[in-house]
Amino acid sequence: MFNPRAIAGGAWPVLIHVGRMSGATYRTPLDAHPVDGGYLFVLVYGSRSDWVQNVLAADGARLRVGGKEMELAAPRLVGEDEAFRILPDEVARPPRLLRITEFLRMDLVRVP
Repeated sequence: MFNPRAIAGGAWPVLIHVGRMSGATYRTPLDAHPVDGGYLFVLVYGSRSDWVQNVLAADGARLRVGGKEMELAAPRLVGEDEAFRILPDEVARPPRLLRITEFLRMDLVRVP
């Protein structure tokens, strides 16, 4: 559960994505981890989650972190071996009890 004030105040990263069927814009607070060239998202509820399917269908999304918005592209599912290799050491790995094996990686779009 995320506190709406924390979301509005920029305390949590918020993924902005478009519904693949509705075309509506959604804002989903997530734990986004910066990695080399982009961001990694832990798929707590798996790759079948609506937000994941929306991002994959749209081939990207925007991410608001600390009041700044950035464009992300080339979403792809990665396994835990790759995810754990690219995550910074200071980022806690999900507990094995949760059995999380899928992660979503997206590249930061470079603006010339």
